[in-house]
Amino acid sequence: MLLYLIRRGASLFFVLFGLAILIFVIARIVPGDPARIALGPLATAEQVTELRLEMGLDQPFIVQLGTYLSGLAQGDLGKSLLTSRPVMDDIMAALPATFELVLFTLILQIIISIPLGILAAVYRNTWVDNVIRVISLLGVVTPGFVLAILLQLSAAMYFGFFPITGRLDPAIVFDADITGLLLVDGLIKGRFDVVGDALRHLFLPAIALAAGGIGQVVRITRSAMIEVASRDFIEASRAYGIPEQVVRFRYMLRVAAVAPLTILGLEFASLIGNAFIVEFVFSWPGIASYGVRTILQKDLNAVIGVVLVSGVFFVVANLTIDIILGILDPRHRLREGRSK
Repeated sequence: MLLYLIRRGASLFFVLFGLAILIFVIARIVPGDPARIALGPLATAEQVTELRLEMGLDQPFIVQLGTYLSGLAQGDLGKSLLTSRPVMDDIMAALPATFELVLFTLILQIIISIPLGILAAVYRNTWVDNVIRVISLLGVVTPGFVLAILLQLSAAMYFGFFPITGRLDPAIVFDADITGLLLVDGLIKGRFDVVGDALRHLFLPAIALAAGGIGQVVRITRSAMIEVASRDFIEASRAYGIPEQVVRFRYMLRVAAVAPLTILGLEFASLIGNAFIVEFVFSWPGIASYGVRTILQKDLNAVIGVVLVSGVFFVVANLTIDIILGILDPRHRLREGRSK
């Protein structure tokens, strides 16, 4: 297991290194002068030249890449043209809001999609199965930003209990200075008013983000459970008189969970990217909305930083899922080992 983790960790390190180089190259070849965009059309040529010198844009491309990679190794992502602060500081300030939203979304996906997938498999080809399949299909085909706008309009007109913007009511004074997560810090400090209000603010954007993933996981869980149900060891378990609930949740689900867990891991990583428009719609102060502003301003350092953070989430999620799959199904770990 340790050797397996070392191999996976090393391969993921090279993935991140390649991603850093790729994003830097793409950011540099995109048309437009970052210095001119940052200063605006009224800036003089001298001001633009001075900013280009400050940003190192006058240096050869290889020198710029080397300087960037050297700073990246020390945790320095450069300075943001939008905020005039270090990009790392901006990202660390915005990351807790996005992480809390993504984590809450993932929890919703797990507690909704897995039971619905099992229920659809148990009542296969009945009206229960048909209803669940239609709901899952609607979740898959409806874009997240469309659902976000529909939820926001519905809340504004009919469901006033759920706020439609922000992360916390402005009237509530609270400093999430422990983890940056309002739910966690609120529980630690005993501020249940903060926890309740944060949950109300989380619900609508989390539903908008979770819908697509819920639809996918429901369909995959259903298919996996139906496929496992036909295997010999399940028939043998039933023949021995083992209770049906034990067969389903101890034997079938453990084997069938491999595919849904893989999708959920990828979904967790992709939620950072999917959150861009949803955060923008709900005025959520996270890294995704920060990324949208930096893209519109062509703030190269900030754009590269946001993409790298998304890449780190993707890599960590993949590694975590590999570990879980290796524990649930040792064949996965052994198969990876033989492929090396």
